[in-house]
Amino acid sequence: MRVTEYVNFDAVGLAELVAAGEVTPAELMAAARDAAQAVDPRINAVVETWPTDDEPEPGSAPLAGVPFLIKDMGVAMAGRRMELGSRLAAGHVAGADSALMRRLRRAGLVTFGRTATPELAYSITTEPVLYGPTRNPWDPTRSAGGSSGGAGAAVAAGVVPLAHATDAAGSLRIPAAYNGLFGLKPTRGRVSVAPDADEIFSGLGVQGSVSRTVRDSAALLDLIGGPEPGDPYYAPRPERPYAEEVTRSPGPQRIGVLTHAWGGRRTTAPVADAVSRTVRLLESLGHRVVAAEAALGVDWEEFVLANTLLMTANLTASVDGLAAALGRTVDSSTLEPVTLTAYRYGQQVGADRFVAALAVRNRVARSLARSFEAHDVLLTPTVPELPMLLGAYGEGAEELDGLGWIDRLNDRSPFSMAFNVAGTPAMSVPVTADAETGLPIGMQFAAAYGDEGRLFRLAGQLEEASPWSGRTPTVWAGGPTGR
Repeated sequence: MRVTEYVNFDAVGLAELVAAGEVTPAELMAAARDAAQAVDPRINAVVETWPTDDEPEPGSAPLAGVPFLIKDMGVAMAGRRMELGSRLAAGHVAGADSALMRRLRRAGLVTFGRTATPELAYSITTEPVLYGPTRNPWDPTRSAGGSSGGAGAAVAAGVVPLAHATDAAGSLRIPAAYNGLFGLKPTRGRVSVAPDADEIFSGLGVQGSVSRTVRDSAALLDLIGGPEPGDPYYAPRPERPYAEEVTRSPGPQRIGVLTHAWGGRRTTAPVADAVSRTVRLLESLGHRVVAAEAALGVDWEEFVLANTLLMTANLTASVDGLAAALGRTVDSSTLEPVTLTAYRYGQQVGADRFVAALAVRNRVARSLARSFEAHDVLLTPTVPELPMLLGAYGEGAEELDGLGWIDRLNDRSPFSMAFNVAGTPAMSVPVTADAETGLPIGMQFAAAYGDEGRLFRLAGQLEEASPWSGRTPTVWAGGPTGR
């Protein structure tokens, strides 16, 4: 199969070709490697590829033979490096598969590499010292987002149809928005992080994927969802497979809109215009769209401080564990300045402040849950601005402490973290693009705890009404020279 043919199929479509005997997993893998070779020198999304020796028999699993990439964070693959985008973990090799990796294998996916992440996933742009910046395929002078920026850029450029991603503060949805992809952050507890962790960032972090089609994300979530023994959170079982929900009508929905974010951050004109266009599209589809009041239950400063306490304390524990396991020191030779500053901030978080931050998390979850009594779905921009230029996010970072860095994260991405704190599902949908630059603009839709089915139904309807699959970025494996 030629690359120009390969990029025309999503993961479900490729698996159907394999099941029908029209193509072999080896042919798909050759096309994926050719695609990576064509585009990755321009975007730096894939930090490592490796030979594959676990290619499934055709038709032996739902996504049999489909090439796949895992993020360099959050999933362990036996015998493969997992460096977390950091010099602290450089050369670290996983000793065993994590539960998620076992499920990815059972799904039939053929994992042949890992994608870039900022150091320890602690940023919303992917520009680590270890491997350098990942560039946006739509405009290589701009960020691909973070922390799943490598996954977003690789999928957008046509290397793979979908890829593993994680999300603790928007790390899946932001790259989806920046790269013109679909990305759904599942409910807390939907996908297990066993066995080495019970939760990520005190329940803020979850596992998922970014994809070019809604049905790919739905099919994968069907295959990787469900608890493992000992998991601390439980997401209710879906009524039916998510892959079926994509093709079902959502019916008229009560959709509440927040154009401007909590904390007073103003949405830029191109994104506000995109919100207006999305509202008109939703109304044309029969939905009732009104301005929403979705209170956080705490003031913005308290919200930011609580998340800082949770994230820095967890970061400090992770860094100390890595340093001890690998026999390395924690200093400027192993950590970037921002990470090191956040690490030191986390060392000062006492038990009383940490427990108080968990109480804030509870208040936010309870308050946002009440929003879904008045609205079936909440709509916001995924981010309030177009993809930022590379280097812009880190300007003046050396002057920030741990609180200042999380405050900056929330300022540049003020719509996303609330749904991590609440644990509710939220998705970024590439409904539209900026008329002047052509850059994609993602719209975020959130639903009540455990209600991914509602989001998949709505996403399927939006994909049909406003298709995005025909849009391709400047750096695209299907171009004459990987343009």
